[in-house]
Amino acid sequence: MGSSQADKAASHERIVKAAAARIRRDGIDGMAVADLMREAGLTHGGFYRHFASRDDLVAEAVEAAMAHGSRRAEAARQGGPEALATAIDAYLSPLHRDKPETGCAVAALPTDVARGIPRARAAYTAQVRRYLDLFADLTPAGDADDRYLILAALVGAIALARAVDDPGLSDEILERVARMLHRHVQGECAEEHGARSGR
Repeated sequence: MGSSQADKAASHERIVKAAAARIRRDGIDGMAVADLMREAGLTHGGFYRHFASRDDLVAEAVEAAMAHGSRRAEAARQGGPEALATAIDAYLSPLHRDKPETGCAVAALPTDVARGIPRARAAYTAQVRRYLDLFADLTPAGDADDRYLILAALVGAIALARAVDDPGLSDEILERVARMLHRHVQGECAEEHGARSGR
């Protein structure tokens, strides 16, 4: 690859990375192309050398944000017996709540994506399926619906905690939902252990 092509590829990646962070923080409608290009260290006029339209950038940014979530999910899968508990605590943490630009795009973008372009919805759907597969692998043998409950509780709790204007209530939502999920998972572990002991 020639240096000009390599420079273009690097610039393209920089724009997409900045856009992926920006849409998670501000939503898709909150992403202004001029501000984004400035953040990436490029001129507004150079945008169309990289993308045919704003929708093309949005689709790539959503895909990049979802890929970021996939890498985290795969890392969680390698975490051993405590992986699910660790994932719950990390997801329902003040850090995740307060830094949406580096957090889970599934929690940050459901409303935007539901109204958005098909390519972005496809990326979102694929990531939801990956999370469901992850929780199926990490959850003790039990009700197959547990993975849906866990994902919905995590995404719903972080969305509520970000939306309310009462810091105490926000903290309480995170703490209580985490506690409920831990209790549920521990109950599943106890049931599985009892079933094995009874054999």
